[in-house]
Amino acid sequence: MAAKKADFELDRTFTHRLHTLSKLTDRVSQAAYQEAIGIPLNEARCLSAVGSFSPLSVNDLARLANLTKGQASRAAQTLVDQGLVDKQTSAVDGRGVVLNLTPQGQALWRKLKGEIRRRNEQIVACLDGAEREQLDRILDRLVSHAMGALGYEVEE
Repeated sequence: MAAKKADFELDRTFTHRLHTLSKLTDRVSQAAYQEAIGIPLNEARCLSAVGSFSPLSVNDLARLANLTKGQASRAAQTLVDQGLVDKQTSAVDGRGVVLNLTPQGQALWRKLKGEIRRRNEQIVACLDGAEREQLDRILDRLVSHAMGALGYEVEE
């Protein structure tokens, strides 16, 4: 007897495939960042967020690095302990902190940017130029749509 086709194919849903792609690229990125710059993925994400958007609070860091506040706080403290990030008390909120790259962190950030570019190229290498542009536009629309659904302010 032939197998009956399921009426619901989880592995064909957008969310399932997006999560699968995310996990697969994270595993390769973890190894690449560890080998190229000597730090784990969450710390690399935090270093890149501080390098791109500083000064940052821990809450901003968590949001921009796509981590929980606890993950961001631990990774930031590790980067502080390694001398890559400077942590100062916030002038606006005495209980908060402000994160910036140290000179050593800036040097590693320059190296990390190259690795991020390389990893992104590897991920989309199977797409031609037109497909990459289309994917870029589609991802922008999907992110904007999701942010709007959550009530975030969306730039047009």
